Amino acid sequence: MKKFNIRKVLDGLTAASSSSSSATAQPGAPRENDVVQETLQTEQFQLCKTVRHGFPYQPSSMAFDPVQKILAIGTQSGALRLFGRAGVECYCQHESGAAVIQLQFLINEGALVSALADDSIHLWNLRQKIPAILHSLKFNRERITYCHLPFQSKWLYIGTERGNIHIVNVESFTLSGYVIMWNKAIELSTKTHPGPVVHISDNPMDEGKLLIGFECGVVVLWDLKSKKADYRYNYDEAIHSVAWHHEGKQFVCSHSDGTLTTWNVRAPAKPAQIITPHGKQPKDGKKPEPCKPILKVEYKTTRAGDPFMVLSGGLSYDTVGRRACLTVMHGKSTAVLEMDYPIVDFLTLCETPYPNDYQEAYAVVVLLEKDLVVIDLGQIGYPIFENPYPLGIHESPVTCCEYFADCPAELIPALYSIGSRQKRQGYSKKEWPISGGNWGQGAQSYPEIIITGHADGSIKFWDASALMLQVLYKLKTAKVFERARGKDEKPSTDIVEEDPFAIQTLSWCPESRMLCVAGVSAHVIVYRFSKQEITTEVVELLEVRMQSEFSDVDSPDPGGEQTPTLPTSGTSSSPQESEPHFQPCTGSNSSDGPRDNIPCLQVRSSPLKQSPGYQVELVIQLVWVSGEPPQQITSLAINSSYGLVVFGNSNGLAVVDYLQKTLLLNMGTSELYSPSEPYQRQPRSPRKARQPSGALCDSNDGSNASEDRCKSPTSGPSSPCNSDDERKQKFIEKVKLKSRRFSKTVASDFGSVSSRYAKDNSFTRSRSSSVTSIDRESREAISSFHFCESYSRKTESLVSPCLLVGTTQGFVIMVALSLPPGGDQRLQQPVGISSCGTLMRLKGGILTMALLDSTGTLLPPSYEPWHDPNASDEEKEKSRRRRPASSPSSQEGQDIQFAVLCSEKQAKVVALPSQTCIYKHSITETSFVLRADVVQIAGTNCITCFCANGHIMTLSLPSLRPLLDVNYLPLTDMRIARTFCFSNMGQALYLTSPTEIQRITYSQETCDNLQEMLSELFTPVETPEAPNRGFFKGLFGGGAQSLDREDLFGETAAGKASRSLAQHIPGPGSMEGMKGAASGVVGELARARIALDERGQKLGELEERTAAMMASAESFSKHAHDMMLKYKDKKWYQL
Repeated sequence: MKKFNIRKVLDGLTAASSSSSSATAQPGAPRENDVVQETLQTEQFQLCKTVRHGFPYQPSSMAFDPVQKILAIGTQSGALRLFGRAGVECYCQHESGAAVIQLQFLINEGALVSALADDSIHLWNLRQKIPAILHSLKFNRERITYCHLPFQSKWLYIGTERGNIHIVNVESFTLSGYVIMWNKAIELSTKTHPGPVVHISDNPMDEGKLLIGFECGVVVLWDLKSKKADYRYNYDEAIHSVAWHHEGKQFVCSHSDGTLTTWNVRAPAKPAQIITPHGKQPKDGKKPEPCKPILKVEYKTTRAGDPFMVLSGGLSYDTVGRRACLTVMHGKSTAVLEMDYPIVDFLTLCETPYPNDYQEAYAVVVLLEKDLVVIDLGQIGYPIFENPYPLGIHESPVTCCEYFADCPAELIPALYSIGSRQKRQGYSKKEWPISGGNWGQGAQSYPEIIITGHADGSIKFWDASALMLQVLYKLKTAKVFERARGKDEKPSTDIVEEDPFAIQTLSWCPESRMLCVAGVSAHVIVYRFSKQEITTEVVELLEVRMQSEFSDVDSPDPGGEQTPTLPTSGTSSSPQESEPHFQPCTGSNSSDGPRDNIPCLQVRSSPLKQSPGYQVELVIQLVWVSGEPPQQITSLAINSSYGLVVFGNSNGLAVVDYLQKTLLLNMGTSELYSPSEPYQRQPRSPRKARQPSGALCDSNDGSNASEDRCKSPTSGPSSPCNSDDERKQKFIEKVKLKSRRFSKTVASDFGSVSSRYAKDNSFTRSRSSSVTSIDRESREAISSFHFCESYSRKTESLVSPCLLVGTTQGFVIMVALSLPPGGDQRLQQPVGISSCGTLMRLKGGILTMALLDSTGTLLPPSYEPWHDPNASDEEKEKSRRRRPASSPSSQEGQDIQFAVLCSEKQAKVVALPSQTCIYKHSITETSFVLRADVVQIAGTNCITCFCANGHIMTLSLPSLRPLLDVNYLPLTDMRIARTFCFSNMGQALYLTSPTEIQRITYSQETCDNLQEMLSELFTPVETPEAPNRGFFKGLFGGGAQSLDREDLFGETAAGKASRSLAQHIPGPGSMEGMKGAASGVVGELARARIALDERGQKLGELEERTAAMMASAESFSKHAHDMMLKYKDKKWYQL
């Protein structure tokens, strides 16, 4: 038999190095050039962000354009989120990351002004699909506290902490020389500083009068023309906000003692009215008791009826523990609307953008800390609008996430039809009022589904097609278990303090619609999808006792076969044969002795009504063993064609037949290795102390690890961290037990490389810490599974059902499955399982495995097409089991399959059935891979990897040639590691904050088409006509007084402002910014953008030139005609 060499693979290659081959190829291994003709090229990959979904994390400000119907929300991290109609969303970010303190739309102009906590203001251009900053102005000597931009004005008023007001031209973003100084505005006799400016607004009926509110309680009406104060209004309590009546004769102030003062403009001596909306009125006529501050008030009038006064805050101090409220006062009625979270800001939406007309308020947008609520003012009871945005991602903290692109087409309609029945009732019947923008014209037509698992045990299915996100269906897994009715019944367990139902990992088969989830309480639930409602009398339960029997495997029997058939474990059987334990978890040190054979949760004993959708098929629970709690499940897989569920943890793995409801296999990891196994290691003795659990929610969510196995993802620490070492160690332990993603080596690496927790704050690796961490970790955990139809042994010539098992030590073990025939025999005869030994070993824990055929085509696991389990027998017969086309039988010495194996450190491609490594690639030496997937893109396959050092890489298959390596996002917290996932068609996502999903693409084609796919924020809309002044108002001058601000604030009249006051910075969206960028690496692209922008900016000039040329052409024609007539009858010699 012919032997030949293939290129060697050198350990230590970085991710950017080229792939190479193993040192020696086994007989029959294909030559490198003869394996597969690969089509993927580097040019087909590019990384860019696409869209961000979810509620803006830590919102701080809000603005609304009443003509364009666009809502803008700013956050404490400098992010901007813009919302229009359902599906119209946009995200942009200020580079400084400073908090956004105020937003102001240039109404119907397609522009937005943002003021930040670092005393800078920015002008955003919203007329392009990806908004860009046109200008920025950075104040050097004064802190910005308030901004005001009058409707249809180009002059922006900026109030400062010193009490001064500066004026900025928003077209050129230059300061005017006109300044209102605080000492000119207040009384000369005043001895104290009035404090920062908290309000600025112009009189609705007279643009020349500016109302200035100072924090101390002083309000000044400033005459812009005469540059002096007309009136000053003094009140003892601090001011929080001011609101005008539209006629400009009255205004209302909200104060820190919970009072509202109404002032007549021409009567500054005392308020016309003082009310305390939530204060108790004493009978003796004394002043009401002070209340909490009224943080904001808005005063909106209506033509037919009483005005609306809307305010936040102002509750009585004796309402301890009461939630935040919004108060709506309308005539004699006062409605107090309780909110779920504290109020950040609110805006009253009105029919007109003109402040001097009847406002006709129709809705209130309330921005809460973790929600956005819109209240309908036009209906009795003030119902809320149904929110069309996907803002409920964080309804319960996300603990795991999976992304499925290019799903079966019928899945989304099926899930939507079921989920539509779950919608709440009682919403307003009107259309959602934030309705601006247009959808993108994207070419992406394939269905995409995102599944999120949550801390409360719920699972949400989202339609993510065409860069949108919409919730389809919500499944509550906690319904399967008994809930504590009261404090007395609450289990006093030290296993799960909070969120015992939290989802840790899930496995979903889109074709068969089978779903399997694993929770932190060491439980696994198998679900089937049905369109029929059923009532389950008794929930099927299987209890599994998983432990490592180290003493039994210390000396393997040398006389045994290399691949003995493993007997069916007798530790548990079908639910009919073993009585489930319905005992509450009481505490490991109970007086009755060590806890044993008790699950962490109690399955409900009463009948379970199951609505259409996902319905429980089987519940599997791991039980306590001799006082030790069950280990959390680290990996999970389900296969509908075989009817099997497999799950593993640090004790070993278990295989369950969910059709027969029986446990087929339950053994320690070390028992899977054959006696003559070349890679077999001597098992270590079990560790005595408990291993801290890996919390699923990151520390930013207020969650830390505890000393318990089944610790909840969101529960707090059991004891405070007193030192950096303790906090660092707890973070390491969190990483170690993260579901399916982390091994022991990973954790120790991460503990040393994380800049957030490492003492030296640098990405350096300490070998000693890694070694000691590994020594502390005494058990090898199961990290991944893959069902396939392959060659279980080197000598096999036909494919058969197999299971690939990956461990945290880098071993890949082949397990053969022997399935009985279909039909009734499948439900009666047992499934045979035999270990075939180790297939290969890699550095680091195994993350993902896949199978390719001889042409490089991905061989997906077999599945059974979906049929309704509660449908009639005739419908069930129509659906048949479907498996991928079987590979042709292997001839002697010929490999026709490739196993793709990827670990935290390297990737290998192994030829089957010879089990020869033909390609090997070292992905990283200094870091480790957090997530790896084999995905389909551009009609073929590749491996995608996300490393802890922030690199995103793709490798071709099967040659493992690097195609993409981009330093995208350094791992800063556990949330990213827990939720990052790749999918087909070049898509990926992760939770960028506890409330937001960031979607990215690594496909060049998607990047090229992104502009078309994104939605448009700005649409041409006619500005409503100004209100009619009326005959008498026009005759007697009672209407709105206009002001030529250019004459007041322009350079000619006001002069130039001090250069040291503020610095003008051209934005990247302006011409100056782009010309500067043109000299960089992307010069050609920047120059192209400049050319396009210059073309757009000079359209007006082009029209004028065209008109001039037409006039010139007409003149030329006329002169030519005159010349022709002049010389028409003359001879040539007369010329």
